[in-house]
Amino acid sequence: MAIYDPKSLKAEEFINDGEIMDSLKYADENKDNFELIDSIIEKARLRKGITHREASVLLACDDEEKTKEIFALAEQIKKDFYGDRIVMFAPLYLSNYCVNGCVYCPYHAKNKHICRKKLTQDEVRTEVTALQDMGHKRLAIEAGEDPVNNPIEYILECIDTIYSIKHKNGAIRRVNVNIAATTVENYKRLHDAGIGTYILFQETYNKKSYEVLHPTGPKHNYDYHTEAMDRAMEGGIDDVGLGVLFGLELYRYELAGLLMHAEHLEAVHGVGPHTISVPRIRAADDIDPDQFDNGIDDDTFAKIIAIIRIAVPYTGMIISTRESAAMRKRALRLGISQISGGSRTSVGGYAEEEPEEENSAQFDVSDRRTLDEVVRWLMELGYIPSFCTACYREGRTGDRFMSLCKSGQIQNCCHPNALMTLEEYLMDYASPETKEIGDRVIEEQLQNIPKEKVRQIAADYIEQIKNNGKRDFRF
Repeated sequence: MAIYDPKSLKAEEFINDGEIMDSLKYADENKDNFELIDSIIEKARLRKGITHREASVLLACDDEEKTKEIFALAEQIKKDFYGDRIVMFAPLYLSNYCVNGCVYCPYHAKNKHICRKKLTQDEVRTEVTALQDMGHKRLAIEAGEDPVNNPIEYILECIDTIYSIKHKNGAIRRVNVNIAATTVENYKRLHDAGIGTYILFQETYNKKSYEVLHPTGPKHNYDYHTEAMDRAMEGGIDDVGLGVLFGLELYRYELAGLLMHAEHLEAVHGVGPHTISVPRIRAADDIDPDQFDNGIDDDTFAKIIAIIRIAVPYTGMIISTRESAAMRKRALRLGISQISGGSRTSVGGYAEEEPEEENSAQFDVSDRRTLDEVVRWLMELGYIPSFCTACYREGRTGDRFMSLCKSGQIQNCCHPNALMTLEEYLMDYASPETKEIGDRVIEEQLQNIPKEKVRQIAADYIEQIKNNGKRDFRF
């Protein structure tokens, strides 16, 4: 039997089933132990995080007053680390060819009626130009696993194409990559191509369930998939993004596994996950989410988000257009720091809407608003939409980013950078209504920059963006 060891490089030792089951048992035994729960909440107030076992206790506790405390603390920690900034991004699906048999994904190899597509480099240029015309600066590229149709060379060529496109004042400044687990050598190649974050969702941390849900294809190998982040780090990629697909397995098991993975990365590499995503299973081409009996309601989902935020206070948290506008609004307050806007989950679809009979989407989108509508909505809620990519481009990645983030110093860079990139968006892409609100937000928020020198420099840069056509200032 595998022994739990967060410093091990073996999947079954750092994500240990016995340890998870013991943690859930401990949580059940202590869910009404208010003295323990209060001590965990007090520990969380120190903003250093809590363990997977402590988080499991908070999740098991169903006392309404304690849940309110957890929510309030998550909101405060989110503000302490990320202020009111919300980073904007869009997914770009390159190809839905896939050799895996994942039973929850319409890209699975047995699906013979989904429209299979793969973007050519000319099509990549067309899609990226359309994304730039919307105002996006940060993309997450996605592709199915298919060594013939989507080899690493194709992914690298697409990254090179994306970075090469300069259209009007538009440019994609950061490309994050969500592709299948691969080799150290291929991670080195992705690193050398200048990617931002390497993202890979575990889907489920329960090995038995994982193998049932992935019956065929290379993704069936639980250990190889789960150990991917260690290989990515070995390949030089500083920033990695975790996530599970909530609804596939018991949510309490998944939360414990997810936090154990974060603890493992800290223990081995000194750097936890740059991001954690929280997707829930959604309807798709031949996928009915009701076939999966572990779905979670909105209140449980909100509590999971809040607990991740206080357990891993430094991590960026991502919510996609899988969720409705109402759920995204709720999640923003509890810990989310990055959201997509104007997203398409089809292969292509930005330059020209995909015809209904050519459906190539990975999942149905719930929030169908344009990027401009999302940006305006965020500002109306009191947030600062940020298109900033400065940390990645200034080398503030990995442990350099984490040390700044954990100390709170990152706000000295992020706040002014967010305002400057928002000004770029307002000048180049925003509707008149959005620009009017944005001008007020920037004027007010400039006064909130604590250091006078930084405030003066930011104000000067914003004036140059407005009046001199300058772009891409950054701290």
